[in-house]
Amino acid sequence: MGLYYNVAKERFAESGIDCEKAIEKLKEIPLSVHCWQGDDVVGFDGGGAASGGIQTTGNYPGRARTPEELMADIEKAFSLMPGKKRLNLHASYAILGDDLGKTDRDAYEPKHFAPWVAFAKKLGLDGIDFNPTMFSHEKVKNGLSLSSPDEEIRTFWVRHCQACIRIAEYFATEMNGHCMMNIWIPDGFKDVPADRLSPRLRLKKSLDDILSVDYDRSKVSIAVESKVFGIGVESYTVGSNEFYQNYAAKNQICCLLDNGHYHPTEVVSDKIPALLAFYDKIALHVTRGVRWDSDHVVLYEDELKEIAKEIVRNDATDKVMIGLDYFDASINRLSAWVTGQRAMEKALLYALLLPNDKMKELQEKSEFTELMVLQEEVKDLPFGAVWEEYLDRTGVRRDYFNEIKKYENEVLRLR
Repeated sequence: MGLYYNVAKERFAESGIDCEKAIEKLKEIPLSVHCWQGDDVVGFDGGGAASGGIQTTGNYPGRARTPEELMADIEKAFSLMPGKKRLNLHASYAILGDDLGKTDRDAYEPKHFAPWVAFAKKLGLDGIDFNPTMFSHEKVKNGLSLSSPDEEIRTFWVRHCQACIRIAEYFATEMNGHCMMNIWIPDGFKDVPADRLSPRLRLKKSLDDILSVDYDRSKVSIAVESKVFGIGVESYTVGSNEFYQNYAAKNQICCLLDNGHYHPTEVVSDKIPALLAFYDKIALHVTRGVRWDSDHVVLYEDELKEIAKEIVRNDATDKVMIGLDYFDASINRLSAWVTGQRAMEKALLYALLLPNDKMKELQEKSEFTELMVLQEEVKDLPFGAVWEEYLDRTGVRRDYFNEIKKYENEVLRLR
């Protein structure tokens, strides 16, 4: 325990804040870290470079090309991340072995993901989360999957999602916990459509068919993820926010909020408490959109802090399933992973170090002048010293860049 931390702890205590309690609480909040930052969302099932509403820009050396390389990179990155971690996989990261080229996505089985379970257990992770992969595939025809007018296409992707439910149950059982399975599709139109309803009715039917599979809801939480627009579908997205919010509520599943998937003036921080009024669980993808859903590396910025505040001040750390979702191929991929994960951790710690109960009380009493003053005063508290203490207690150092450069020179640049 450092001298600076002792001074900081006293300063926070003067404002009624227990630093020890905040640190211990943060240690127990799991973050689901995505695998796809390490290989530019390529995967291992032969789909190739990301396509179908997904694009990764940049060509920094050292992209993981095999399961072994990706696992090594994840292990190294995770060793530099504080706190409790989960692994978030896309179905395209199936390790097919002899089945490569013979087994398509609608026939994936748990065995194709057994190496990931062994890997997660080796690292002592909190669990594995999962995503059907409905992009970068020849059966995404004319930008459509679950909403396609082609019944054969729709049925293929329904079977894929049903197979993914079984794999999600497998993950939950093997990891002695739960698995969040998130459905995102790229479906939409580049130009103004003549019919906005029919694709959504087909999507609704497809989702109904997917959910007709009996599964253990105590083990698997299924979520649907909305989006305003994507590459090549700028004018109309079938899975809009209004569509998925209503579908999730009616079918008692989760609605995933990705903070890059809304109009520029919308903020996910305000949507979290709105959904908490109706949902027991909320799924969250944390990214950083620059003018659009560009999936930039998460940084410790204002909206990230607001997201963390809403999770913490509403006692929702066990209700909001926090996942990361960004991919940048223009910089060192491990540094991107670690920087974004630490930013989320930092925002949560900041929120835990606020006098939330006092501020709520002032609002309830309409003491808005005092509330404003308090909100400003807490910004000057020595947060950095508490953050460094948290890093020390979780076994990682503040300086991670030099370690990553060493790994880059010894491993990544040899690929």
